[in-house]
Amino acid sequence: MDDPGHRSGTPRNRAQDFLGQAPHRGTKRADTPSGSRVAGARAPYSGRVPRSPLALAALATVAVPGLDAFDVRRPAHPGTDFDIAVVIDATRRRWVVRAPVHAAAGAALEAEVVLLDALGAAADEGALPFAVPRPVGFAHLPEGGRATVHAEIQGRTLALGELQPGPGLSASVGRAIAAIHELPPDVVENAGLPVYDAEAYRARRQAEVDEAARTGRVPATLLRRWEERLEDVALWRFRPVVTHGDLTNERILVRDGEVSGILHWGDACVADPADDLSAILVAAPQDATDSIVEAYQLRRTELLDPHLVDRALLVGELALARWLLYGVRSGSAEIVEDAVGMLEDLDAHTRELDPAQVEPSLA
Repeated sequence: MDDPGHRSGTPRNRAQDFLGQAPHRGTKRADTPSGSRVAGARAPYSGRVPRSPLALAALATVAVPGLDAFDVRRPAHPGTDFDIAVVIDATRRRWVVRAPVHAAAGAALEAEVVLLDALGAAADEGALPFAVPRPVGFAHLPEGGRATVHAEIQGRTLALGELQPGPGLSASVGRAIAAIHELPPDVVENAGLPVYDAEAYRARRQAEVDEAARTGRVPATLLRRWEERLEDVALWRFRPVVTHGDLTNERILVRDGEVSGILHWGDACVADPADDLSAILVAAPQDATDSIVEAYQLRRTELLDPHLVDRALLVGELALARWLLYGVRSGSAEIVEDAVGMLEDLDAHTRELDPAQVEPSLA
């Protein structure tokens, strides 16, 4: 994955780089999604130090009685809200141990455990065409909270370049996202995770844009573009559904040309289905997006949302505003300047696509 500070390429490619690493949706939290590389604004547990892989392996043996740890490795995408390791036992079976690094992550993990139990049942019943993590043991942490252990799901991280037009992997991704959105909302409600209606969610988006505008760093024409879309009530007539909430390609595992698993459910909520499509549609090769959307629509049973793709692309644009806000809140001048550069590129790109957006002359 490219560095978020990498500034080469077209605006669309820049968005691809960004959406894989920075927040791409308006979640219930004020900072970034758990697991993203830019997360970590929340305070860590008092006095904690990063846990070594060996310490995590020891936690796994406590959580799962009889687990004989033979080897331990760091995962490919460790994240920042959790210390994570892959433990290999004496029979070569692989286990994933996750320990929260701050209190908010610990609380989110407890809700995620309840949700994963319901998602596992849905997978058993055939409602989900992929596997989800299934915690099999817990270890209490001295600073509070618990570490969890689950069997590693077979598969490798989705490489966006693999997505091609047609009935293969792209269609599998579309069907997987649709299956999430077909779940009954009570799986989220019962876990104590947030539930939003369409109007409340639009208001959250508007609040984000207003906050970004107050920084004075968003181009005026881009702000006007966003305001017009946020004021278009028809665009925001959607039925809220269960959403993963942080569905970048790093969360998706593939095996034998199909989605085999989806990880990191801590940001799940009932919200806008466009959120889960956003990062994939923006970051996937352009000729594969039709296959993703078509498979998604065929899998949905009650899809009456003509503006779904439009909102998904708008969510991708608003991700840059959240990147800017993250830089402001965290006091990182480097992030702020990177966000401003991407916003300026997006502004220029959208002006090319829609000349009516150009600022009128003041002469």
